[in-house]
Amino acid sequence: MFRRGVNYDVGITFNPDYMSRPDFDRHVVERELTIILEDLHCDAVRISGTDPQRLADTAAIAVGLGFEVWLSPHLHNESPSTTTEYTLDCAERVARLAGSSSKVVFVVGCELTWFMRGILPGANLQRRMLHPLAMPRLKWSHRPTRLLKAWLDDAVRGVRRVFPGALTYAAAPIEKVDWTGLDYVSLDYYRGKQNRDDYSSRLQRHFAFGKPVFITELGLCTYRGAEDAGGRGWGITAVKNGRLQIKGDHERDESLQARELLDMLHQVETAGVAGVFVFTFVAPKLTYDDDPRLDLDMASYSLVRSYRDHLGTAYPDLPWDPKLAFTTVATHDEELARTID
Repeated sequence: MFRRGVNYDVGITFNPDYMSRPDFDRHVVERELTIILEDLHCDAVRISGTDPQRLADTAAIAVGLGFEVWLSPHLHNESPSTTTEYTLDCAERVARLAGSSSKVVFVVGCELTWFMRGILPGANLQRRMLHPLAMPRLKWSHRPTRLLKAWLDDAVRGVRRVFPGALTYAAAPIEKVDWTGLDYVSLDYYRGKQNRDDYSSRLQRHFAFGKPVFITELGLCTYRGAEDAGGRGWGITAVKNGRLQIKGDHERDESLQARELLDMLHQVETAGVAGVFVFTFVAPKLTYDDDPRLDLDMASYSLVRSYRDHLGTAYPDLPWDPKLAFTTVATHDEELARTID
């Protein structure tokens, strides 16, 4: 079965000052997951978040609706040992769901070379990403690979003891992952200026491990130029006068987001992946505004346009409206369901 998926964020704490979904309402979660199932035509959902109980509660709702659930805990900027303890806690909380259903996959970690302390130099994500030695070390040094492998080996052994389902890791393409102890190869695979011409062909090396290959993230933001920024399209924001704003002059473009997203889907599907999780369904903190400087939704990868202070029109009980990309993905997935499954 080809998985037609989307990422669903239940609240990721990126740093002490920013949490992607401050409010968690089970009714809203169930309503949005139902829309993902019935209107977006997805049969799989990658549930991402930091709070273990939010993750477990959302997974239970999604399993009840009939989804294949990929549970993806996100603990940022902690030590390897703390991250391992957290990961095992999350696995234990959903073990019962996996025991009663073969439709739960546990994502042991996500791009931990960047998000976890200890593999690359730097006290936080920004410093690690901007460190002048980061990319050279990832490309030429074996140390980051050894450290990631050591963490994964230990975490996978622990998770296997408490979780009966399939395991994977959501890797950045530059990470050299030992997939031996994992069931699936999974990539957060964005397209930008640097890989536009060989986006599909670069994917081929990941099939060499003899395991199903999944795309756990794929998408782009909602402004002209986002097609070149790839996975760093969020970088057009900055705090000014105590408020998150768009820096520089950028032009909103929902058509570009929809068009580029569809092309990326076609490319990875033609390459032979076993499923794709579009990034992402909703980003409640990145709200739309008529003022381009305050239109944080431009820096969002979401398929829906969130509002700060009012409800939408397409779904009048929810504070967002579908973007063009929502309709594009819905049409694509509905057609895919008829032709592949």
